[in-house]
Amino acid sequence: MKLSFKKLGSISVVTLLVLSGCGGSSSDTPVVNAETKSVTDSQKSAILVTYADVALANYTDTVNDAKALQIALSTFTENPTQTTLQVAKDAWKVSRESYLQSEVFRLSDGPIDAESGWVATAYNAPEGQLNAWPLDENMIDYTISKEGTKTSGNIIDTIGQFTPSGGTQVDITTITAEALSSLNENGGAANVATGYHAIEFLLWGQDQDYTSFVADTITNGPLTAGERPVSDYISEANSDRRKAYLNAAASKIVIDLELVASAWSKTLNGNTGRYRAALLNELTGENASDNIATDISLKAILSGMGVFIKSEVANERIAVAVLTPSEEDEHSCFSDNTHRDIAGDFEGFKNILNGTYKGAHFGPGIMANVSASQITITLALTTSIDSKISSIDTKAKTVEHFDYQILEGHNATEITALKNEMRALGDEMVNVAKELGITLSTSSVTDSGETKL
Repeated sequence: MKLSFKKLGSISVVTLLVLSGCGGSSSDTPVVNAETKSVTDSQKSAILVTYADVALANYTDTVNDAKALQIALSTFTENPTQTTLQVAKDAWKVSRESYLQSEVFRLSDGPIDAESGWVATAYNAPEGQLNAWPLDENMIDYTISKEGTKTSGNIIDTIGQFTPSGGTQVDITTITAEALSSLNENGGAANVATGYHAIEFLLWGQDQDYTSFVADTITNGPLTAGERPVSDYISEANSDRRKAYLNAAASKIVIDLELVASAWSKTLNGNTGRYRAALLNELTGENASDNIATDISLKAILSGMGVFIKSEVANERIAVAVLTPSEEDEHSCFSDNTHRDIAGDFEGFKNILNGTYKGAHFGPGIMANVSASQITITLALTTSIDSKISSIDTKAKTVEHFDYQILEGHNATEITALKNEMRALGDEMVNVAKELGITLSTSSVTDSGETKL
């Protein structure tokens, strides 16, 4: 639907943003302030309430979906068949959908990844345990080398002490959630032992090309992902350890997500609900000093959104893959689910812009009180990005997965354009912040350590 940005009766420009595909119901969307009107403290506080409510709903779903994944993996490991393997794969994909939308809460000094202070102490910053990437799959289980032989010396085939490359020794005689946690990023960022992508590799196996990208000598075909044989869990060596690994990794995901979800609870009891209360300035007594000033919260949220969409999604997850091009650098390279990674991450970003989640309007979002001209700019970007993501998603489901689309002559031009628009949207958070009375710069929304291409 093509919309004009001129005044349309009583319909606000924010409503147009929602109607154009950027999120749910607009029944109680606030009217945009006039160009010169400043945003009040109460309006800022209302944005934070919406943010906290969306976070609680989203993380509640991540927990429930992770528990469903845990059950599916348990069922599969108890009775490994092609059918139960497929059910487990499907459960993994479902669990990714809710988790991906929650990623917008990263990089904002929140419970998912705060690096210092009481928030980090209370919630352990589990993001690296949940979604660390890219991973060196050779550390987890066998892979097929260039020469066509199986590699060895991994967690699965080592009973006793295991020392990751560059890391410290861990006893993995029994594969447990605790042992895997100790190994995760032990000795290097690629030494990933836990989280969604570790489970992904154990379910799908490799989807990697060696002779040449186009030759596709391991798993052949533009719509073919990894094809780990179910015999790996029945008759092949170390089948029981693979089962133990899957169940331990699933347990760790549930534990970590339950802790993060508890931070957003509306019930305050110890660390349960403590972050939400601090964000909304509701802590009292000796804990009142942990409250976070409204403008500080909004600054962290806006800068985090900018860094996430610009440096993480656009740069690390899209640009590095398409401009290399490298199948190894796509986000979900074993399952070929990268198209959904991109779509889910952007859906989460729009949720916070609009105050929506799963089609429902929760209250004023980040864009609720900014000017009509800023809405126009943001709407143009989000609409164009939506269109490109839809195209990539459709092609991935019907023609060729993302790993083929990034090849020159396939869909690399559209994917590169998507990357550029996402980076522009990240920069636009500086202007959105300004209209909320928050000072940011381009460097505030850019990860200084992002990969330079």
